[in-house]
Amino acid sequence: MDYPELALHIAGRWRTQTQGGRRAVIDPATEETIAHLPLAGREELAEAAEAARRGFIQWRAKSALERCNILRAAAQKIREQAKTIAQVLTLEQGKPLAESVREVTLSADIVDFQAEEAKRLYGRLVPPRVEGILSQAVVRRPVGPVAAFTPWNFPANLPARKLASALAAGCSVVIKPAEETPGTCMLLVRAFLDAGVPPEALNMVCGDPAEVSSFLIDHPAIAKVSFTGSVAVGKLLGEQAARHVKRFTGELGGHAPVIVCEDADFSFALKSSIAAKFRNAGQVCASPIRFYIPRSRFGEWSEAFVQAARALRMGPGTDAATQMGPLAHARRIEDMQRFVDDAVERGAQLLCGGQRAQRPGYFFEPTVIANAPPDSRVMRQEPFGPIAVLQPYDTLDEAIDSANALPYGLGAYAFTRDLHTAHRLGEALEAGMVGINHFGVSQPEMPFGGWKESGIGQEMGAEGLLHYTEVKTLTVGVPA
Repeated sequence: MDYPELALHIAGRWRTQTQGGRRAVIDPATEETIAHLPLAGREELAEAAEAARRGFIQWRAKSALERCNILRAAAQKIREQAKTIAQVLTLEQGKPLAESVREVTLSADIVDFQAEEAKRLYGRLVPPRVEGILSQAVVRRPVGPVAAFTPWNFPANLPARKLASALAAGCSVVIKPAEETPGTCMLLVRAFLDAGVPPEALNMVCGDPAEVSSFLIDHPAIAKVSFTGSVAVGKLLGEQAARHVKRFTGELGGHAPVIVCEDADFSFALKSSIAAKFRNAGQVCASPIRFYIPRSRFGEWSEAFVQAARALRMGPGTDAATQMGPLAHARRIEDMQRFVDDAVERGAQLLCGGQRAQRPGYFFEPTVIANAPPDSRVMRQEPFGPIAVLQPYDTLDEAIDSANALPYGLGAYAFTRDLHTAHRLGEALEAGMVGINHFGVSQPEMPFGGWKESGIGQEMGAEGLLHYTEVKTLTVGVPA
């Protein structure tokens, strides 16, 4: 597979030579360097922000229908190049090629949906309460240039969410993808530009993450900040945006529980859980982590879960037989080991895995832990890797209380064949997205976002578009 020459898009030009130096891009399946990424310096970051200011004026002047048509053309270009983009995604991120293809095609669907929503950015008319007023209207207008920051776990899906919503609303964008996975975003940006987005309205930069985020959030041209990543970093960027009274959307981490009820179809629940847990090697913010199982069936579930985890085929994403690829980089391997060691030291049972695979690449064995104490790190912090924790429960109330015990609320799941129990769990689980009898809570038509420390605001769906707008009250009186 070929990997493209990397470039940044700043002020209408693709640049391979920049002031910030270069950084190696590593194939996580082989640990080999596949490219070098140019990094933006402060002057280039300033150019990008100023270009976004100019691009905003051009882009917001287009009608909603024009924006819709351009974005739909971009979605079509992404579909036409899906195989090429997916190959680049797999090379730099590691996930199986089939998962990459699905991610790219879903990204095109996200762009399509938000393109259509551009035509439905409705306001409302309010009857005047006094004489002399012809009309009172509430309208929505684009907030302005956006600084968007995305991580490495979904290099197509996450940039697509931010680019589609911001551009559909009429905003310009400076996007910073993860330095580990820049090629996928670069190809998406090209698709948008080729479809007709004004060159200055869409800039792509990379560099030192802390420096880039701090510079762009502080820059007076930037009106809105959108971030996907860890809770800790999200809090820092949110505080910085708040100091400038800038709008902030944070899609942060989670620690998703799964409650398997006594009446659930255990075979279906198990098969679904294995697929969801080890998808993208567990590097998913809404990935299921804590599995609460009735004590009477805990042994049965544990044995079957471990057997299925051990049977997963690890390998490079370019191999069609691979079911789980590598972690994104060496730091993830080290962190997985710390999670496992801490849990075992505190009395948890390691049922399988728990160590780095003995092969080249950043591979960590599918890991299953049982009876982890509440104070263990894996029960308090998001592992963001191929670690599942199995916990027995005696009553459904106990399981619900345990599921809601953490300060996170992104995804939560449950399996039951009883309709009353399904509605009860849907109401009781404290999360922005709850899936009953399935894990597919992330769809282009549905808002994606968390409660508690898992985030502020939503992406995708009609709600995602609204976060890139300001509300204006407009009244017109009778002329004298």
